[in-house]
Amino acid sequence: MTDKAEREDDAAETQVDNVARRLVPSDTLEYSILQGRYRITDFIARGGMASVYRARDELLHRDVAVKLFPAFDGETNADRQSNELRILASLNHPNLVALFDAGVERFVDPAQSRMYLIMELLTGDTLRAKLHAGKITPREAAEIGSDLAEALEYVHEQGVVHRDVKPSNILMVVYPGSDRRSRTKLSDFGVASARASAQEALETSTRGTAPYLSPEQIRGDEVGAESDIYSLGLVLLECFSGHLEFPGLSFAAALARLGCEPEIPSHVPPVWRHLLSSMTAENPADRPLIRDIVLTLRDEARSDAPRHRLLESSIMAPNETDRLAEVRQVRILDTPPDGAFDRITALAARAFSVPIAIVRIVDYDRIWFKSHPGLDVVEIGRDAGLCASAILQDKPWVVEDARVDPRALANPLVVGELGVQFYAGIPLQTASGHNLGTLCVLDYVPRAATPAQMETLNDLAALVIGELELRLESRHLSTGTNQGQRRTVS
Repeated sequence: MTDKAEREDDAAETQVDNVARRLVPSDTLEYSILQGRYRITDFIARGGMASVYRARDELLHRDVAVKLFPAFDGETNADRQSNELRILASLNHPNLVALFDAGVERFVDPAQSRMYLIMELLTGDTLRAKLHAGKITPREAAEIGSDLAEALEYVHEQGVVHRDVKPSNILMVVYPGSDRRSRTKLSDFGVASARASAQEALETSTRGTAPYLSPEQIRGDEVGAESDIYSLGLVLLECFSGHLEFPGLSFAAALARLGCEPEIPSHVPPVWRHLLSSMTAENPADRPLIRDIVLTLRDEARSDAPRHRLLESSIMAPNETDRLAEVRQVRILDTPPDGAFDRITALAARAFSVPIAIVRIVDYDRIWFKSHPGLDVVEIGRDAGLCASAILQDKPWVVEDARVDPRALANPLVVGELGVQFYAGIPLQTASGHNLGTLCVLDYVPRAATPAQMETLNDLAALVIGELELRLESRHLSTGTNQGQRRTVS
């Protein structure tokens, strides 16, 4: 990135509202505690509408992130903060920052009261910092774009438009114990809104950060999902060019670029050139659907990956698209641990007298460990062997000696430091016939599995599916209730 572009980017990203400067002073942080539970320990970052701190949840004994808003200075500010809370509380996706809690710290003087959000504390940096650090490869851009497109596809399905997709709102998350790439998460829904009437859209259409505003935001037109697609296109273009395509802090600077097509560097690969030019088309109707963007970026990420040769059709389910749709529907991929399956895996481990039992969900490019007593791993790549192959079966999958079984030779748990030598798994099959993952047990020594043990494992797998179905039904009931309330209000 050039010095000039970096200065422009810094200036564009560090506009701070005066109200944000009235947050908790840094020299009193170690004594600050919210609701008698969240003890603030460190300052992390400050934005235009709030500051973010590291805090300790003294009830659950875990570190969290606290987003602390300035003291209420009027109805508009309070409404905007409440809007972010309502939106965040309704969203749950692996590529969105998870919300744990929220509240208002009240004082005798109501004008000093301030709202806060308690969110997962993530290890990593922003995409803005990564752009400043140097070039991003096409594969990295595809992985980043794929995660963001999936997040936007989800929020758009919920009737929400983010309105402020930009590098500083994109987090590159590294999970401890993971051997995979960083996971990209979209944050900061402070200017997001549900798609509603044209009048409501007009009132909020110009909120956002000037260099990433869509043409319709600049014009004050009704803003929909296509606006987020345009902004994402500018973010991905910046990954290739290394500089802001439309620099400038003011709304006037944004107006000056209407009618100007973004310039795509000549070194950008043909597939990317077509994708970026269509995503940044001035007419929203000319932009691709978010679903098509997701599929294109997935293909680009996988085709450029060294381990792509392992993801051949022989280990992909014939109904892979439908299977992945059902995986996304249960919404438990990299959500925070909740212990829902720990008792089931503990019973499975006891039944086989093995040190490890796992509930694993198979994503399109990785396998998520949702309960894994005896193993400090969050995820592994979706390589050939073991769980990736087990989901293709309608029956148990047993590897009695992984050292000599060709089905397990490519698996990192077998060939890596762990040296797993025994595996027995039951596919987690839904009522519609899709295998989401497996309930499996592992050992460091070869062994056999008795019929009685496999029958027990099958029963425990049914309990896992039962829990997933209960969650899904609960969400459907909740969604139906919320929709009914909205219809009543309207």
